[in-house]
Amino acid sequence: MKMVSAAKLKKAQDAITAMRPYSNKLTELLQSLSATLDADSGSKYSVERELNNVLVVAITSNRGLCGAFNSNIIKQTNALINDVYSDKNVSVLAIGKKANDAFAKQDRVIANKSEVFDALTFENVAEIAEMIMKKFVEGEYDKVELVYNSFKNAATQIVMTEQYLPIVPIEGEDAHANLDYIFEPSKQEIVETLIPKSLKTQLFKGIRDSFASEHGARMTAMHKATDNATELRDQLKLTYNKARQAAITNEILEIVGGAEALNN
Repeated sequence: MKMVSAAKLKKAQDAITAMRPYSNKLTELLQSLSATLDADSGSKYSVERELNNVLVVAITSNRGLCGAFNSNIIKQTNALINDVYSDKNVSVLAIGKKANDAFAKQDRVIANKSEVFDALTFENVAEIAEMIMKKFVEGEYDKVELVYNSFKNAATQIVMTEQYLPIVPIEGEDAHANLDYIFEPSKQEIVETLIPKSLKTQLFKGIRDSFASEHGARMTAMHKATDNATELRDQLKLTYNKARQAAITNEILEIVGGAEALNN
């Protein structure tokens, strides 16, 4: 299992490493543009509403044996449900069977999209993003949060909680920096066209991050399991040899004792 994950990790790591700069820059650009739009012409994905209903997109894996990879996501999602949004109606969109198994018991899962890992393509993830965006625009949810493992290296995965919707505009000095552009056809049309693409890319990046993290976590977990099993085997072998040696010694003492008794 370690070898299989190591082989898959290389491809997944290359994919997320190549994608991050594009995704981060696109998100930064659209946040900057959204911050300059008038309130009346602002994007429907930037609308701030009274917070009543929250959707948490929990991204786990379909399989276990990867250490604390899944339990960390479940723990963080439970923290959002019980602490951060304790007085709100919180629903969960499960991406991964482990998330679905954990939150179906709480009757919070609105959909299970575990099958996306069978064919992890932008098109398949885009369908999930469109569903989330539609529910937000229609007012079914006032806020959407992503919870996933961000890939740092094979041994380290960082649990991330990102606000997906509404889009958070850049604040402070950076809000109006580097915005001296000429827009064609118009700033508003460009933003309204690119924001859905940016949101789809952001979700795809999160799932890609989680996918790479899963193989890194499984590779590390299987390596530790092998080391632990080897150590346990060595301990048991030592215990076995001691017990065998003690048994042989007892048999020799019994034979000698019997021989002495016959001589007497």
